Amino acid sequence: MKRNFTIRQGALDGVEAFLSVAQHRSFRKAAAELGVTPSAISQAVRALEARVGSALFIRTTRSVGLSEAGERFYARAKPAFEELVAASEVARDLGQRPAGLLRLTVPPSVVPILLEPLIASFCQAYPDVEVEIAANADLVDIAAEGFDAGIRLGQFIEADMIAVRLTPSLPLAVVGSPEYLRRRQRPEAIDDLRGHACLRLRRSNGSIAPWSFVNGREAVEVVVSGPLIANDIPTVLRAAVEGVGLAQVPEPIAADAVKAGKLIRMLEPFAPVAPGVFLYYPGYRQMMPKLRAFIDHAKSRLGHGRQGPNSQ
Repeated sequence: MKRNFTIRQGALDGVEAFLSVAQHRSFRKAAAELGVTPSAISQAVRALEARVGSALFIRTTRSVGLSEAGERFYARAKPAFEELVAASEVARDLGQRPAGLLRLTVPPSVVPILLEPLIASFCQAYPDVEVEIAANADLVDIAAEGFDAGIRLGQFIEADMIAVRLTPSLPLAVVGSPEYLRRRQRPEAIDDLRGHACLRLRRSNGSIAPWSFVNGREAVEVVVSGPLIANDIPTVLRAAVEGVGLAQVPEPIAADAVKAGKLIRMLEPFAPVAPGVFLYYPGYRQMMPKLRAFIDHAKSRLGHGRQGPNSQ
Protein backbone atom coordinates (compact mmCIF):
# COMPACT_ATOMS: atom_id res chain seq x y z
CA MET A 1 0.00 0.00 0.00
CA LYS A 2 1.33 3.44 -0.93
CA ARG A 3 2.40 5.48 2.09
CA ASN A 4 1.95 9.24 2.40
CA PHE A 5 5.29 10.86 3.17
CA THR A 6 4.02 14.46 3.14
CA ILE A 7 5.34 16.40 6.14
CA ARG A 8 2.53 17.87 8.21
CA GLN A 9 2.43 21.69 8.28
CA GLY A 10 4.43 22.96 11.25
CA ALA A 11 6.02 19.56 11.89
CA LEU A 12 9.51 21.10 11.92
CA ASP A 13 8.55 23.89 14.33
CA GLY A 14 10.53 23.63 17.54
CA VAL A 15 13.15 21.23 16.19
CA GLU A 16 15.92 23.84 16.27
CA ALA A 17 14.97 24.76 19.83
CA PHE A 18 14.97 21.09 20.85
CA LEU A 19 18.40 20.47 19.30
CA SER A 20 19.89 23.51 21.03
CA VAL A 21 18.52 22.49 24.45
CA ALA A 22 19.71 18.91 23.91
CA GLN A 23 23.20 20.12 23.01
CA HIS A 24 23.57 22.55 25.92
CA ARG A 25 21.39 20.62 28.39
CA SER A 26 20.00 24.02 29.28
CA PHE A 27 16.94 26.03 28.24
CA ARG A 28 18.70 29.24 29.24
CA LYS A 29 21.80 28.59 27.12
CA ALA A 30 19.65 27.50 24.18
CA ALA A 31 17.66 30.74 24.46
CA ALA A 32 20.89 32.77 24.44
CA GLU A 33 22.19 30.89 21.39
CA LEU A 34 18.98 31.43 19.40
CA GLY A 35 18.41 34.99 20.59
CA VAL A 36 15.01 34.40 22.23
CA THR A 37 13.70 34.12 25.77
CA PRO A 38 13.87 30.92 27.84
CA SER A 39 10.07 31.03 27.95
CA ALA A 40 9.88 30.97 24.14
CA ILE A 41 12.25 27.98 24.03
CA SER A 42 10.18 26.15 26.63
CA GLN A 43 6.96 26.79 24.72
CA ALA A 44 8.50 25.59 21.43
CA VAL A 45 9.75 22.38 23.04
CA ARG A 46 6.39 21.70 24.74
CA ALA A 47 4.60 22.18 21.41
CA LEU A 48 7.03 19.77 19.73
CA GLU A 49 6.52 17.18 22.47
CA ALA A 50 2.78 17.50 22.04
CA ARG A 51 3.03 16.84 18.30
CA VAL A 52 5.46 13.95 18.79
CA GLY A 53 3.29 12.50 21.54
CA SER A 54 6.11 11.86 24.00
CA ALA A 55 8.25 13.74 26.51
CA LEU A 56 11.65 14.46 25.00
CA PHE A 57 13.37 15.86 28.11
CA ILE A 58 13.62 14.88 31.75
CA ARG A 59 13.55 18.15 33.68
CA THR A 60 14.44 18.88 37.28
CA THR A 61 15.06 22.18 39.04
CA ARG A 62 18.80 21.57 38.65
CA SER A 63 19.27 19.82 35.30
CA VAL A 64 17.86 18.91 31.91
CA GLY A 65 18.37 15.48 30.37
CA LEU A 66 17.05 13.59 27.37
CA SER A 67 14.40 10.92 27.77
CA GLU A 68 14.73 7.69 25.79
CA ALA A 69 12.37 9.13 23.22
CA GLY A 70 14.43 12.33 23.24
CA GLU A 71 17.67 10.39 22.67
CA ARG A 72 16.21 8.61 19.66
CA PHE A 73 14.67 11.79 18.30
CA TYR A 74 17.98 13.64 18.73
CA ALA A 75 19.99 10.91 17.00
CA ARG A 76 17.90 11.18 13.84
CA ALA A 77 16.83 14.83 13.93
CA LYS A 78 20.32 16.32 14.38
CA PRO A 79 21.86 15.06 11.08
CA ALA A 80 18.62 15.72 9.23
CA PHE A 81 18.46 19.30 10.52
CA GLU A 82 22.14 19.85 9.67
CA GLU A 83 21.39 18.70 6.10
CA LEU A 84 18.51 21.18 5.91
CA VAL A 85 20.78 23.98 7.10
CA ALA A 86 23.47 22.97 4.58
CA ALA A 87 20.87 22.85 1.80
CA SER A 88 19.70 26.34 2.71
CA GLU A 89 23.27 27.64 2.67
CA VAL A 90 23.91 26.13 -0.78
CA ALA A 91 20.69 27.65 -2.15
CA ARG A 92 21.49 31.00 -0.54
CA ASP A 93 25.00 30.95 -2.02
CA LEU A 94 23.59 30.33 -5.53
CA GLY A 95 21.17 33.20 -4.98
CA GLN A 96 23.89 35.67 -3.98
CA ARG A 97 26.71 35.16 -6.50
CA PRO A 98 27.26 33.69 -9.98
CA ALA A 99 27.84 29.98 -9.33
CA GLY A 100 26.46 26.57 -10.22
CA LEU A 101 25.33 25.02 -13.52
CA LEU A 102 23.99 27.30 -16.27
CA ARG A 103 22.02 25.21 -18.81
CA LEU A 104 21.26 26.72 -22.23
CA THR A 105 19.29 25.25 -25.13
CA VAL A 106 20.71 26.53 -28.41
CA PRO A 107 20.20 25.77 -32.13
CA PRO A 108 23.34 24.16 -33.62
CA SER A 109 23.74 26.94 -36.19
CA VAL A 110 24.29 29.54 -33.48
CA VAL A 111 27.07 27.72 -31.60
CA PRO A 112 30.05 28.48 -33.89
CA ILE A 113 29.13 32.04 -34.92
CA LEU A 114 27.90 33.36 -31.59
CA LEU A 115 28.47 31.16 -28.58
CA GLU A 116 31.99 29.78 -28.97
CA PRO A 117 33.82 33.09 -28.40
CA LEU A 118 31.26 34.23 -25.85
CA ILE A 119 31.43 31.07 -23.74
CA ALA A 120 35.23 31.10 -23.63
CA SER A 121 35.36 34.62 -22.21
CA PHE A 122 32.44 33.99 -19.84
CA CYS A 123 34.06 30.88 -18.35
CA GLN A 124 37.24 32.86 -17.73
CA ALA A 125 35.32 35.70 -16.09
CA TYR A 126 33.12 33.43 -13.93
CA PRO A 127 35.07 30.29 -12.98
CA ASP A 128 32.41 29.20 -10.44
CA VAL A 129 29.79 28.81 -13.16
CA GLU A 130 29.63 25.63 -15.26
CA VAL A 131 28.02 26.13 -18.68
CA GLU A 132 26.11 23.32 -20.36
CA ILE A 133 25.00 23.88 -23.97
CA ALA A 134 22.37 21.55 -25.40
CA ALA A 135 22.52 22.03 -29.17
CA ASN A 136 19.03 21.22 -30.38
CA ALA A 137 17.11 22.48 -33.38
CA ASP A 138 13.76 21.87 -31.66
CA LEU A 139 12.10 24.39 -29.40
CA VAL A 140 11.98 22.92 -25.90
CA ASP A 141 10.02 23.75 -22.78
CA ILE A 142 12.68 25.53 -20.75
CA ALA A 143 11.06 25.01 -17.35
CA ALA A 144 10.07 21.38 -17.94
CA GLU A 145 13.50 20.41 -19.29
CA GLY A 146 15.46 22.19 -16.55
CA PHE A 147 17.10 24.92 -18.67
CA ASP A 148 17.93 28.37 -17.36
CA ALA A 149 17.50 30.02 -20.76
CA GLY A 150 17.41 29.42 -24.50
CA ILE A 151 18.81 31.12 -27.60
CA ARG A 152 16.75 31.31 -30.78
CA LEU A 153 15.82 33.51 -33.72
CA GLY A 154 13.33 36.09 -32.49
CA GLN A 155 10.43 34.89 -34.62
CA PHE A 156 10.46 31.49 -32.87
CA ILE A 157 10.26 32.80 -29.29
CA GLU A 158 6.94 32.63 -27.45
CA ALA A 159 5.38 35.95 -26.43
CA ASP A 160 5.37 35.08 -22.71
CA MET A 161 9.18 34.85 -22.59
CA ILE A 162 11.54 37.67 -21.66
CA ALA A 163 13.94 38.20 -24.58
CA VAL A 164 17.38 39.81 -24.64
CA ARG A 165 18.83 40.74 -28.03
CA LEU A 166 22.17 39.13 -28.89
CA THR A 167 22.51 40.20 -32.53
CA PRO A 168 21.14 42.93 -34.78
CA SER A 169 18.34 42.06 -37.18
CA LEU A 170 19.59 39.52 -39.73
CA PRO A 171 18.92 39.52 -43.49
CA LEU A 172 17.85 36.18 -44.89
CA ALA A 173 19.92 35.09 -47.87
CA VAL A 174 19.03 32.72 -50.70
CA VAL A 175 22.20 30.84 -51.61
CA GLY A 176 23.25 28.10 -53.99
CA SER A 177 26.50 26.47 -55.03
CA PRO A 178 28.33 27.25 -58.30
CA GLU A 179 27.83 23.60 -59.28
CA TYR A 180 24.06 23.86 -58.83
CA LEU A 181 23.93 27.10 -60.83
CA ARG A 182 25.79 25.48 -63.70
CA ARG A 183 22.85 23.08 -64.02
CA ARG A 184 20.03 25.58 -63.41
CA GLN A 185 19.47 29.16 -64.51
CA ARG A 186 20.05 31.62 -61.71
CA PRO A 187 16.72 32.98 -60.34
CA GLU A 188 16.28 36.72 -60.87
CA ALA A 189 12.72 37.07 -59.50
CA ILE A 190 10.75 35.42 -56.71
CA ASP A 191 8.54 33.55 -59.18
CA ASP A 192 11.64 31.95 -60.73
CA LEU A 193 11.92 29.70 -57.64
CA ARG A 194 9.09 27.54 -59.04
CA GLY A 195 11.59 25.83 -61.29
CA HIS A 196 14.26 25.27 -58.64
CA ALA A 197 15.09 22.63 -56.06
CA CYS A 198 14.59 24.44 -52.75
CA LEU A 199 15.83 23.03 -49.44
CA ARG A 200 13.28 23.42 -46.67
CA LEU A 201 13.13 23.57 -42.87
CA ARG A 202 10.59 21.73 -40.76
CA ARG A 203 9.54 23.69 -37.68
CA SER A 204 9.26 22.12 -34.25
CA ASN A 205 5.46 22.16 -34.55
CA GLY A 206 5.72 19.91 -37.62
CA SER A 207 4.97 22.50 -40.30
CA ILE A 208 7.37 23.28 -43.14
CA ALA A 209 8.52 26.89 -43.11
CA PRO A 210 7.77 28.91 -46.26
CA TRP A 211 10.44 31.18 -47.68
CA SER A 212 10.05 34.86 -46.85
CA PHE A 213 10.73 37.85 -49.10
CA VAL A 214 9.92 41.52 -49.48
CA ASN A 215 8.64 42.93 -52.76
CA GLY A 216 8.79 46.69 -52.38
CA ARG A 217 7.04 47.27 -49.06
CA GLU A 218 5.03 44.07 -49.25
CA ALA A 219 6.03 40.97 -47.29
CA VAL A 220 5.72 37.81 -49.38
CA GLU A 221 5.74 34.17 -48.27
CA VAL A 222 6.43 31.50 -50.87
CA VAL A 223 5.71 27.79 -50.54
CA VAL A 224 8.68 26.15 -52.26
CA SER A 225 9.46 22.54 -53.09
CA GLY A 226 12.59 20.48 -53.39
CA PRO A 227 14.39 17.21 -52.62
CA LEU A 228 15.34 17.77 -48.98
CA ILE A 229 13.61 18.73 -45.71
CA ALA A 230 15.60 19.12 -42.50
CA ASN A 231 14.90 20.41 -39.02
CA ASP A 232 18.12 22.39 -38.62
CA ILE A 233 19.89 25.10 -40.60
CA PRO A 234 23.38 23.52 -40.70
CA THR A 235 22.02 20.47 -42.54
CA VAL A 236 20.30 22.67 -45.11
CA LEU A 237 23.43 24.79 -45.52
CA ARG A 238 25.67 21.76 -46.07
CA ALA A 239 23.25 20.39 -48.66
CA ALA A 240 23.35 23.72 -50.50
CA VAL A 241 27.15 23.64 -50.52
CA GLU A 242 27.00 20.11 -51.98
CA GLY A 243 24.78 21.34 -54.82
CA VAL A 244 21.57 19.64 -53.73
CA GLY A 245 19.56 22.84 -54.13
CA LEU A 246 19.00 26.43 -53.03
CA ALA A 247 18.65 27.37 -49.36
CA GLN A 248 17.33 30.39 -47.48
CA VAL A 249 19.27 30.95 -44.26
CA PRO A 250 20.33 33.88 -42.05
CA GLU A 251 23.09 35.71 -43.93
CA PRO A 252 25.79 35.46 -41.19
CA ILE A 253 25.45 31.68 -41.14
CA ALA A 254 26.23 31.49 -44.88
CA ALA A 255 28.86 34.26 -44.82
CA ASP A 256 31.95 32.03 -44.60
CA ALA A 257 30.79 29.74 -47.41
CA VAL A 258 29.94 32.77 -49.59
CA LYS A 259 33.34 34.32 -48.90
CA ALA A 260 35.06 31.03 -49.79
CA GLY A 261 33.16 30.84 -53.11
CA LYS A 262 31.27 27.71 -52.07
CA LEU A 263 27.93 29.52 -52.19
CA ILE A 264 26.57 32.42 -54.22
CA ARG A 265 23.91 34.84 -52.98
CA MET A 266 20.92 35.63 -55.18
CA LEU A 267 17.58 37.45 -55.07
CA GLU A 268 19.25 40.09 -52.87
CA PRO A 269 16.76 42.88 -53.77
CA PHE A 270 14.02 40.75 -52.23
CA ALA A 271 15.91 39.75 -49.06
CA PRO A 272 13.79 40.17 -45.90
CA VAL A 273 15.16 40.99 -42.46
CA ALA A 274 14.61 38.55 -39.58
CA PRO A 275 14.41 39.86 -36.00
CA GLY A 276 17.83 38.49 -35.06
CA VAL A 277 19.02 36.15 -32.34
CA PHE A 278 17.76 36.51 -28.77
CA LEU A 279 18.41 34.89 -25.43
CA TYR A 280 15.08 34.16 -23.75
CA TYR A 281 13.91 32.93 -20.36
CA PRO A 282 10.74 32.76 -18.24
CA GLY A 283 9.86 35.81 -16.18
CA TYR A 284 11.00 34.64 -12.78
CA ARG A 285 10.46 37.05 -9.91
CA GLN A 286 14.13 36.70 -8.98
CA MET A 287 16.73 35.94 -11.64
CA MET A 288 19.59 33.72 -10.52
CA PRO A 289 22.95 35.54 -10.46
CA LYS A 290 24.51 33.03 -12.89
CA LEU A 291 21.97 33.95 -15.59
CA ARG A 292 22.20 37.67 -14.81
CA ALA A 293 26.00 37.45 -15.14
CA PHE A 294 25.71 35.68 -18.51
CA ILE A 295 23.24 38.25 -19.85
CA ASP A 296 25.42 41.17 -18.73
CA HIS A 297 28.52 39.50 -20.16
CA ALA A 298 26.78 38.87 -23.50
CA LYS A 299 25.65 42.48 -23.73
CA SER A 300 29.12 43.82 -23.00
CA ARG A 301 30.82 41.46 -25.46
CA LEU A 302 28.30 41.65 -28.27
CA GLY A 303 27.34 45.29 -27.82
CA HIS A 304 23.58 44.90 -28.29
CA GLY A 305 20.86 46.32 -26.09
CA ARG A 306 17.50 44.92 -25.06
CA GLN A 307 14.94 45.21 -27.81
CA GLY A 308 11.82 43.55 -29.11
CA PRO A 309 8.16 43.44 -28.14
CA ASN A 310 8.76 40.98 -25.30
CA SER A 311 12.23 42.22 -24.42
CA GLN A 312 13.53 42.60 -20.90
